Amino acid sequence: MLGHHYTHTFLETAVASVNAGCNLELSYGMRNNVFMHIPQALAMGNITLQMLRDRVRPLFYTRMRLGEFDPPAMNPYSSLDLSVVQSPEHRNLSLEAAVKSFVLLKNVRGTLPLRARDLSGRRLAVVGPFADNPRLLFGDYAPVPEPQYIYTPWRGLEMLGANVSFTAGCSEPRCQRYSRAELVRAVGVADVVLICLGTGVDVETEAKDRSDLSLPGHQLELLQDAVQ
Repeated sequence: MLGHHYTHTFLETAVASVNAGCNLELSYGMRNNVFMHIPQALAMGNITLQMLRDRVRPLFYTRMRLGEFDPPAMNPYSSLDLSVVQSPEHRNLSLEAAVKSFVLLKNVRGTLPLRARDLSGRRLAVVGPFADNPRLLFGDYAPVPEPQYIYTPWRGLEMLGANVSFTAGCSEPRCQRYSRAELVRAVGVADVVLICLGTGVDVETEAKDRSDLSLPGHQLELLQDAVQ
């Protein structure tokens, strides 16, 4: 609210937030924590003790329901580790969710979906900065993944047993340095070409807004060259 000039001080922000029903702050440490000014607001009569209790109650109720105050032995989630989270059953469910959430804007000549049985003897080229860069596959506020569980487009397609070649064309989403010759060599001999483009957190994320939706750097040129 300070950045938008709705309030002028942390004290004003704390008062306005509590009165509006806000009870949780995503802060940048204790020094910049707006809600640290609540005791002052309470002492000045800007908020009431009952209002403060009403805001705090659901927070502690939720924490209690999550077992946060229970001994670890009483919390069934304490025994969960990565072997459970990344179990075959959970991974298969994640795969099913991914497959069922695809949106095909245009499927010319029934090209998709690609099936392993249809790729025998065919050559695939996977190109673009997102074709084999695990770091770029996760958005803002994503967890830190285990590398062994990350499947880039190239790595995933290699599992189909097809003849798959790869070139990035440009190594990162900003695509400032683009090798057209490298791209042409890869797609020129391919029967099927998959082009992996986008932005990623290097280009747009919180506090990195853009004024247009165009592809960064030479990515559009890469796409046009691949299609040509």
